[in-house]
Amino acid sequence: MIKEVLEHVVQSLATKPELVTVEQTSDGNNHTFEIVVNEADRGRIIGKDGQTVRALRMLAQAAASEGQTITVTVR
Repeated sequence: MIKEVLEHVVQSLATKPELVTVEQTSDGNNHTFEIVVNEADRGRIIGKDGQTVRALRMLAQAAASEGQTITVTVR
């Protein structure tokens, strides 16, 4: 569910939404989501002073179950 939410939000922000993918890896209660976007969109997804990616991290953590650790990175 978190992966789909991140994909939807990032695709809405990207200028080339067809190139957006979110890769998920899990290790117990630790979940890592790597957002892969077109190089031209990377700055847009990170945002000024990292505000957008920080908001994406908060959104992902809010959607997680209690006790899960969520990491979101942009590549």
